[in-house]
Amino acid sequence: FSHHHFNSKINNHNDGITYLDHAGATLYPESLVRDFCSDISRNIYGNPHSHNPSSRLTHDTMEGVRFRVLQHFNAPPEEYSVIFTSGCTAALKLVAESFPWRPQVEGAAGSHFCYLTDCHTSVVGMRGLTSGWGVVTLPVIPQEVESRAKDVAEGEDVTCQTPHLFCYPAQSNFSGRKYPLSHVRGIQARRLYPACELRGRWLVLLDAASHVSCSPLNLQDCPADFIPISFYKMFGFPTGLGALLVRNDAAGILKKTYFGGGTAAAYLSGEHYYVHSANISDRFEDGTVSFLDIIALNHSFDALYKITGGMHNIQQHTFGLARYTYMLLSSLCHGNGRPVARIYTEGQFESPSTQGAILNFNLMDSRGQIIGYSQVDRMAGLYNIHVRTGCFCNTGACQSFLGITNQQMKRNLQAGHVCGDSIDLVDGQPTGSVRVSFGYMSTFEDCQRFLNFVAECFVEKPVTVDQLMMQKLKTAASNGSNQNLTIKIPNGEICKVVEEKPTEASLRGFGRRDSNSQREAYKLTNIYIYPIKSCAAYEVHDWLLGPLGLLYDRGWMVVNENGVCLSQKREPRLCLIQFFFLSHCPAGMDTISVPLENNIQKHPSHRVCQSKVCGDRVETVDCGDEAASWLSDFLGQPCRLIRQSSNFTRDMKKRPATSMPLSLVNEAQYLMISRASVEQDYSEGDQLLDTQNVISRFRANLVITGVEPFEEDNWSHLIIGNTQFVVAGQCGRCQMVGVDQETGTKTKEPLLSLSASRGGKVTFGVYLTCQLPKDSPTASVLSVGSVIKPESEGP
Repeated sequence: FSHHHFNSKINNHNDGITYLDHAGATLYPESLVRDFCSDISRNIYGNPHSHNPSSRLTHDTMEGVRFRVLQHFNAPPEEYSVIFTSGCTAALKLVAESFPWRPQVEGAAGSHFCYLTDCHTSVVGMRGLTSGWGVVTLPVIPQEVESRAKDVAEGEDVTCQTPHLFCYPAQSNFSGRKYPLSHVRGIQARRLYPACELRGRWLVLLDAASHVSCSPLNLQDCPADFIPISFYKMFGFPTGLGALLVRNDAAGILKKTYFGGGTAAAYLSGEHYYVHSANISDRFEDGTVSFLDIIALNHSFDALYKITGGMHNIQQHTFGLARYTYMLLSSLCHGNGRPVARIYTEGQFESPSTQGAILNFNLMDSRGQIIGYSQVDRMAGLYNIHVRTGCFCNTGACQSFLGITNQQMKRNLQAGHVCGDSIDLVDGQPTGSVRVSFGYMSTFEDCQRFLNFVAECFVEKPVTVDQLMMQKLKTAASNGSNQNLTIKIPNGEICKVVEEKPTEASLRGFGRRDSNSQREAYKLTNIYIYPIKSCAAYEVHDWLLGPLGLLYDRGWMVVNENGVCLSQKREPRLCLIQFFFLSHCPAGMDTISVPLENNIQKHPSHRVCQSKVCGDRVETVDCGDEAASWLSDFLGQPCRLIRQSSNFTRDMKKRPATSMPLSLVNEAQYLMISRASVEQDYSEGDQLLDTQNVISRFRANLVITGVEPFEEDNWSHLIIGNTQFVVAGQCGRCQMVGVDQETGTKTKEPLLSLSASRGGKVTFGVYLTCQLPKDSPTASVLSVGSVIKPESEGP
C-alpha cells in the first residue's frame, strides 16, 4: 500500500513531524474519525441496558463489533468471548481479581503466578494482588522456558487441578522481540518450564498488546486462555478502550466478587443473594460500557483494511522499515571508528516472525560513553522527531539489556531517579534508553529523517590538527599550565608547540582567568520580563520586585482550545508576540489591549478557569474573546489568553526548602545567567550565533557580567543592589533554546554545543528566589548596573 492513501491526524499546521512512537500509541486516519462522526450524527445510540429502539440498535451494533474482533483474530465465537475493558491494563487486573487462586498452605500445594521477566509493568503488577493471597510468585527468565523443559513422566498424577497462570508477551514492548506463540500449547501441555515441574492445571495469559499493533495473531494456532489488548495501539482511535479475549473453556473458572449494573441475572438487596449473568461478556462488563467507542471500532476496522489490505501487509511494511533503520544505525560510526549506537536486540532483524517494528538503543560518543536519553530526546524535539525514552514500563528487559542489577536499581532510586523522569545517567551509567517504533503509516522518509538527525547531531567527525591543538591549549590553560605542549596527531606524528600564556580572549567561555589578575566587578547588565509566558521578552532598566518575582513577569499565558498551555516547543511563533505597556507601544503594529489590573468584577466576561503549569494546578482568569480571536488568527489555531488569578497561591514544589510563591513560571521566581557562560562559539552551519541572540534564547530575567564561565553554578546566595536572593538550583534546558527569538525558526544550537561542553548535563543558568518584606511587598527595585555580591557553597 502507498503512503499517499493515508491521511493522518497530523494536519497541515503540524506538517514536518516525524512520529516514531507507534508502540506507545499509533496514529489514526482522518477517514476513521470522519466516518464515525457521520455514523453517530445519523443514528441515535441509547444505553444498551434499555430495550427501546435506540438501545436495541446499540446492543446489536456492539454484538456485531464483538464478532468482528473475534474474526480479526480468527477466534470462533464458539471458542472465545470478548469482554470490553478500559484497556489492556484493566483486562489484566480483571484476570488477577477473578482467577481462582489457591493459597500455599502447609501440606497442600498452592497456585503459582508465573511471568517472563520481559513482561510489561501491568503484568508484573498482578502480583500485588496475588502475593496478598498467599500465592507463589515465580519470575521466569526467557531463556529458561525452553532450556529447562522436560517431558512429564508417564503415569504422573493428572488429577491435580490446582490452577496456575503463566503470563508472557507475544512481543516485547522494549525490544520488539517476538516470543514463540508455540509456548502457549507447550505450557498448557506441561512440556515447558515452569509447567513441567509443577502439577496442576496450567492456563496461559498471552499479553498481545504490543504484538497486535503491527502483526497478525491467529488464535487457532495459539489457543491462549486469556488475551488482553488495547485498541488504540492498533487503530489510534478510540482510546480508553481495550478487551480481554477469553477462551470459553477457561472462562468458567473465573470468579466474580463485585457485581455492577448489567452483570446480574438476579440479586437481593436485603439478603446476600446474587446470580451472575450466563453470558460471559455480560458477567464481567460492570456498568454501562463505553458503547460509542465500541461502535467506533467498526470504522477502525474499515479504515485499517481499506488502507492496508490486512495485518500481513502491515507486518511486512513495518518490519522492513525497522530492519532498514537497524542496518543503517548499526553501521554508523564516529570519525575514529567507534560505533554510534548500542542496539538492544536478541537478533539482527532476520525475520518478522521473530522481530517486531521496534528498535531500542542508546547513542554513544566517540569515546564510547553513553549519551543520556534525555539529551537525545531534547535534540529530537528540535527536529520535530517524536521518540520515546526511559524504560518503557518494562523494568525487567531494561535491566537485562542495560546490565542494571537490582542493587543498582535501588541506588538509582536513592539518587533521585524514578520511572518516567529525565535522570538518564547515574554515575555515568544509563538508567534507560531510546525507542523508535513504526506503524502502518510510517515511511522510509521517516527513517531517513531520523538517521540524518543522528548523523548530524551525534556523529563526531575526524578531528583536525588545529582542533587537537586548540583542545590541548584550552585544557592546559584551565589548569594554569604554561609549559611546552605535546600533541599526538592521529597518524602518529608528534608535534611540539610552545605557547605563551593564553590571552583572555582566546579562553573566553572555556577556562578561568589568572587568579592574580584584577577581577572585574560583578554587575547586573540586563533585566528582562516576559509578561506572557513563552512570548517575547520586554527589556527594562529599573523594575519593581513583586511577591511572585519581577512585577508582571509570566502573569499571562496562551492556552489551546482545551486549556493546555502553549509553549515555544510546540508553537515557536509565540516568540513573535511582544507585550508592551501602553505608553511604550510602537505605532503601526497590529495590537490588542488587555487590562493590567486583575479584577474580575470590572470584567464580568472574564471567567475563572483551571489550568496547569509544569504539573501544578493554577487558577486563572480568561482575558476575553477579543484577545482570544487576535491570538487565534495569528497562531492559526483556536486559543485563549489567560492570567493567574490574584487570589490564587502556587508554591514551589520541587525545591521545598526554598519554597516561594510563583507566577506562571516553570520552577522558580527568577532565572539568572552570566555573559561569560554564554560566550562560547555556537554556530549553525557556517553562521556564528551572535552573543545577544544566544542570550535571548536562554530567556533569563537577569543577565550578569564579571564572573567566570559557570561560576554562578556554585553560588548559594547573592545580593543585587540591596536585595538578597537565594540560589534554588540549576535550570535544566530543553529544545526550546533552539528557537531563534527573532524569527521563530528552530536550530540545533546552542543545545548541541551546550550538552557537549557540559558533559551531557544540559543545564544553563540558575534559579533564584527572593523573600520581600511583608510590610512592603513591592518596595524593592532592581536596576541595571547594580553591583552583585555572591556567596559560594562549600569551603
